[in-house]
Formats: sequence, C-alpha cells, structure tokens
Amino acid sequence: MTHRKFLSSFAWVNYSRKFISKIERPRYVGFFSKEEADERQMRLAVGREGDALEGALIEFYWLVDESDGVIADAKFQVFGPSALIGVAEAACELLLRKNYDQALKMTAEQIEKPLRDKPSVQAIAAEHWGYLNLTLGAIAEAAKGCMDIALAENYVPTPVNTDLSESNGSYPGWKTLTLDQKLAVIEQVIAEDIRPYIELDAGGVRVIGLVDDRELTIAYEGACTSCYSATGATLDAIQRILRAKIDPEIVVIPDSSFLQI
Repeated sequence: MTHRKFLSSFAWVNYSRKFISKIERPRYVGFFSKEEADERQMRLAVGREGDALEGALIEFYWLVDESDGVIADAKFQVFGPSALIGVAEAACELLLRKNYDQALKMTAEQIEKPLRDKPSVQAIAAEHWGYLNLTLGAIAEAAKGCMDIALAENYVPTPVNTDLSESNGSYPGWKTLTLDQKLAVIEQVIAEDIRPYIELDAGGVRVIGLVDDRELTIAYEGACTSCYSATGATLDAIQRILRAKIDPEIVVIPDSSFLQI
C-alpha cells in the first residue's frame, strides 16, 4: 500500500481545515438544565436523534425566547465519531439568533457549505453526510417543543427554494407587506443565500434600509470593505439573488462610507 492510499483510508484526510477546527475546538458542547432555562426566563427545547447502541447519537439543547421563538443559545452533546461533533458545532453556530421556523428550514447544504476551504470542494467526507441528516432530525425534534410560541409579528417565512433558475422574482404578496416585513424577508434571504458565502472570504454584509420599496442600501463589513468586487461582481450577485427571490425591481446600493477602495 502506498503512502497516499494509506492516508486516503482515513476520513480526516478528506475533511476541510475549517471542519477539522470545529472538531478540535468546539465551543457549544454541553447542555442546559430546566433550572438554567427558568433562571434566564427562556424555554428549554431538547432534540434527540440517533441511537448510542448504533454508534451515533446527537442531542441539541436550546434556550428559546418565548416572546418571538428566537433561539438565544444552543448547545449539543454527541456520542459517535468525530465528524458528528463538527457537524453539531457548525449547526449550533447557524441556529443562534434564528427562530424555530427558520431552524426547521435549515438544509444539509447550509450547514456544510460554510465549512468548505474551497467553494467547489466539499468539507466533509462523502460517507459522513449521513450525520448531517441526523443533525437535521435532532433540530426538527427540538423545534417541535416550540411550536406553541408565537413568532415575531414582522417575521415572514422566506422562500425555501434556492435554485435561481426556478425563482420567478416575485415573493408572494410582496407589494402588500409592511416595511418591517419587507426588511425581514430581505434579511432572511441575505442570511440564507448571501451572507454564508461572503463570510467564506472573511467579509460581511448588513442591511441599512429600504427606500420606496425598491432601493436597498447595504453596508459591507470585514474584507469586503477593501475589495473591488464589492462594487462589481459581489454587488451584482447580491442584487441578482434578491431580484430572483423577492422582486425584479430591487436595486442594491452599497453605502460608500463603509468602503475603503
């Protein structure tokens, strides 16, 4: 057996550096007790999926704000291979500050793609993708314990489909939504379909405001403030996604005061 063939037999060789860092330095390991939840005036939601006897078990512990269903804090415990630790850690990062309805809409791709070192190379060995589905099952179980909590009044579910070829550029009832609801829709599309990819390059983007229901002002953060594509390819991509997902008349304008180019 050659050195290369010997190494390729270990799954860690096929992990991205970002994924390995999640495994080696997890920040969300642990659990919350009912007493802790009561002390912080939060709802404790627990989701469990898998079987320790079968070698893979994951549990999520959420502290959920009962005023709007938002996940204020999250922890996990796992029994199984190291890959399950990395997936659970990545999921917890994404779950924070989302409500339980958004958590239910989370996909395996949304967990995996931010872990890639290169956009075209998967972060996780193919044989371990099953742990992503196990994680989504535990998330769904935790969300079940929150269904009676009323979501924020300005929360409007964003389109689940992320394939632009199938998007018709018209969010249902867009013209009739309030300004707060429109901003909530825009923010969620950015959070799900734009921000994860910008963050891969240490950049960031946030919404400043919406004028006349079509002129959206955004501010770049991090590496984006000094990148020339922030006013070119990146800006064009953001506008294209928002037009495809929400409204074809949206115009995205970057706040130049945040740019350093």
